Amino acid sequence: MAQKSLKGNEKLAKAIKTRRNELELTIEEAALRAGVGTKTWCRYEAGESIRRDKYKGVCKALNWLSLPGENTGESSLQEMEEYKSHEAWSEYLADCFGEAAAVSFVIGSDILMDYVKEDMAELLKMPKGTHIGQIGVSYMADILPRQFCMEYNYEFLYALYATIVHFRKMAHYGIELVAHSVLEELMMYLIVEESRFLMESSDLSLQDGWDEWVFDDADIETFLYSDYYLTEDDSYHFKHWMKEQFYCRQ
Repeated sequence: MAQKSLKGNEKLAKAIKTRRNELELTIEEAALRAGVGTKTWCRYEAGESIRRDKYKGVCKALNWLSLPGENTGESSLQEMEEYKSHEAWSEYLADCFGEAAAVSFVIGSDILMDYVKEDMAELLKMPKGTHIGQIGVSYMADILPRQFCMEYNYEFLYALYATIVHFRKMAHYGIELVAHSVLEELMMYLIVEESRFLMESSDLSLQDGWDEWVFDDADIETFLYSDYYLTEDDSYHFKHWMKEQFYCRQ
């Protein structure tokens, strides 16, 4: 099986930091452009390994075609075989929506899981009831709906983490991915959005419909990512996020 990460070293770490400074980017800005968390970027500048699914994002953030000293001869076929070996590869998505859709699920769920775990680790250091808005740097605070920021505590993040794990298992066993709750809809929406940066920087984005596997996300965007104010009786209010509301058996 192909190597899943690019081994870090002091020379590469220095080159990444130097290039970021040349572009006058803060760590937060570089991480955002790369589609990774700030802590992950800091690890790159400290000489730690770079996962291959993060590789293209780092290159794009720094306006590089490839990392210094990296062999660019790896074929698209080899990259695809790596994705197919991933624990979250979905034969269901590949068969119904194309292999690029399955790749987007692998990439997006990896990224989202990293961000959730980083915020959970930070919340564990703080008093019970602390929310992600009180963390010094939280990528999840930037991508979750703003109206309910103060609700995003450790317990909520764990529920989101468990939902990601559950859907990755469904993907692994080729089960159809269907959202029954707002939390599941939101999770699937975020997976697509977090994969978009890397997908659109690769040839995979040329496959039409790679981002259409999730569902019609108009409600998520309208109710959760606009200036629309939700009252408690609205089905998209945070109070109802974990209730099964959609495609439920009678």
